[in-house]
Amino acid sequence: MATVPTIKLNHGGVEIPVIGYGLGTAHFKRAGDETLDPAITTATQTALTVGFTHLDGAEAYGNEPELGLALSSSSSSPKTPRSSLFITTKLYKSISSPSEALSTSLKKLGVDYVDLYLIHAPFWDEKEKGITIEQAWGELEGLYEKGLVKAIGVSNFGVEELERIRKVARVLPAVNQVEYHPYLQNPELKEYHNKHGIVTAAYGPLIPITKGAPGPLDSVIEDLSKKYNKSATQILLRWAVDDGNVVITTSSKEWRMKEALAITEFKLEDEDVEKIRTVGKEKRHRVFWNKEYKE
Repeated sequence: MATVPTIKLNHGGVEIPVIGYGLGTAHFKRAGDETLDPAITTATQTALTVGFTHLDGAEAYGNEPELGLALSSSSSSPKTPRSSLFITTKLYKSISSPSEALSTSLKKLGVDYVDLYLIHAPFWDEKEKGITIEQAWGELEGLYEKGLVKAIGVSNFGVEELERIRKVARVLPAVNQVEYHPYLQNPELKEYHNKHGIVTAAYGPLIPITKGAPGPLDSVIEDLSKKYNKSATQILLRWAVDDGNVVITTSSKEWRMKEALAITEFKLEDEDVEKIRTVGKEKRHRVFWNKEYKE
């Protein structure tokens, strides 16, 4: 079983595994659908069995109960202890009351704490919700100080929203989880993260070979797949890690889960990391939150 490296967060020595199993996209449930989907639980159990310890969920995905069932009935042998798991969840629709939202999530997940709690996006109507970004962040700081979460952060935040937090924060965000891949590198945001010790967690890492194809990277990835004897998926996941990020990926297929974890077995040469970065900048392609970003 692969040993997954970690990155130390700016929160009391908490370490986050560099690759996480995401319960979004493929496992997303429609709003209001409270029917348990056994396929989601089974896929998550499989992820645990093959060696994933970093599980990335969210209130908005609608599948925290399925994740909770997978955690309580994992078929992995020996069962992964809670202390060896890194569980992330996020709040958005319940942003008006982060404390209540976390309490609900903990019950659904069947755990006493989460390792990382994120504000899922900054795009809510502050008047309608009755809470500003600054106030929401203050509530997350309170949850962190109570020990209900080991680290706090955000998702889909830009520099402007991060600056609003920084100006009032007692605790800076540990992570900003954003769509990040060679066709959406956002160097200004990455520079801000690096300056303030914020880890970039990349979702959508395979977009150049899925929703972003065809593109200028096609031949580059093909050549690197031959050079390293690795799949295109592995090349892109490894690029995200070698670029200094945590990477979130998902699948329902066991062989793809194993394929993703196997990126711990090799490393791209610096010149190849740079080549993907350079050629990737020839195309810009965003898939998620297009209306909100207005690009």
